[in-house]
Amino acid sequence: MPDNLHTKYLLSEDEIPRTWYNILADMPNPPAPVLHPGTKQPVGPADLAPLFPMALIMQEVSTERYIEIPEPIRNVYAQWRPSPLFRARRLEKALDTPARIYYKYEGVSPVGSHKLNTAVAQVYYNKEEGIKKLSTETGAGQWGSALALAGAFFGVDIEIFMVKVSYQQKPYRRSLMQTYGATVHASPTDLTDAGRSILAKDPENPGSLGIAISEAVEVAAKSGGTVKYSLGSVLNHVLLQQTVIGEEALLQMEKAGDYPDVVIGCVGGGSNMAGLVFPFIGEKLRKGLKTRFLAAEPMACPSLTKGLYAYDFGDTVGMTPLVKMHTLGHDFIPPGIHAGGLRYHGMSPLVSQLHAEGIIEAQAYYQNAVFESAVLFARHEGIVPAPEAGHAVAAVFEEARQAKEAGEERVILFNLSGHGYFDLAAYDAYFAGKLQDYEYPAEAVAAAQQRLPQVV
Repeated sequence: MPDNLHTKYLLSEDEIPRTWYNILADMPNPPAPVLHPGTKQPVGPADLAPLFPMALIMQEVSTERYIEIPEPIRNVYAQWRPSPLFRARRLEKALDTPARIYYKYEGVSPVGSHKLNTAVAQVYYNKEEGIKKLSTETGAGQWGSALALAGAFFGVDIEIFMVKVSYQQKPYRRSLMQTYGATVHASPTDLTDAGRSILAKDPENPGSLGIAISEAVEVAAKSGGTVKYSLGSVLNHVLLQQTVIGEEALLQMEKAGDYPDVVIGCVGGGSNMAGLVFPFIGEKLRKGLKTRFLAAEPMACPSLTKGLYAYDFGDTVGMTPLVKMHTLGHDFIPPGIHAGGLRYHGMSPLVSQLHAEGIIEAQAYYQNAVFESAVLFARHEGIVPAPEAGHAVAAVFEEARQAKEAGEERVILFNLSGHGYFDLAAYDAYFAGKLQDYEYPAEAVAAAQQRLPQVV
């Protein structure tokens, strides 16, 4: 029986997960191999070693169901984990829906989002292998601020290439990264070959996550091993380290006496959604449950709903390995929507495969509908969602409406992956009627197909 008394469900520090959950152990089909950008042959550990420490490379390819979380990482997690699970009772009443709505709130972390879960782990493993500096990219700045803080915790220097449009839209996120000791550049820069080549073609280029990745990867690749690369989404080990979210949520839903019919997350690269849904997908695959999983993405950057499922580079210039994923094309330059963390051309290969196999559904939303939903959520639940998380809120509202129309008690769980208190300029633009709804044209996706790398 669902609990009808409580609004939040808390766990003790002793209940912080001791392992990460690896969905590779339960997936119906093995993932497509990662390919070398030059030879187009499957990569081995030696190919990835210039970028990543060996511990993370081993996690990337592991098929063990559970991977132990080192105690020093759990000790840092204890600063904000376990994160709360809320029952959105006021919102349910406002929507006049029979649905029961729950949200896992990752905005309680010091940086205000889920990104710190993997940042702490990545910096820890690099530090263990003697690395003193990491390079990375960031869109809205949530990942950059998380890695900057993790670097401060472990005494590792952090250099960040921040997408230029977000660098300009979100100056206080930049200030936060600098507060934590990171060096921050507006990408594309004139500091790297990749950046210079982009600026030579278009001096006013607004930047993209793909370009910022190219710059950060170049810094690591040319460092002679003194700098490693770190990224906040897409790859298997990143998604793995986010599963603390879903593992906690499984316990909390049990405390609530309930179980979700649908689990929802916003997607850019896929890490926050995967963090919540992968443990529930594992339950579904092992036990034959009927739970649905829904990815919410921007109409302006519709990787899952319109993208091609094909091999592509993870960056713009073509320095990264090739992965099979839903992609809008590695040279995709997205419009300057305010959900900067979702402005990525590709998608996690694992999320892509699960979508292609029908396990994960996807829906795209216009940004005005997203902000309308986020504002209504804030007025009833008190938390202002990050624009990225607002996409999940929009999907929740749609599910709640469907439940009302069908007269069914649908149980909805979603990841409120971060707060929007650094994103209030975006809310200002919404209130002023300045946000434009943009739908990425199908012709542009078709054109991108012609520029995908050829893989036999």
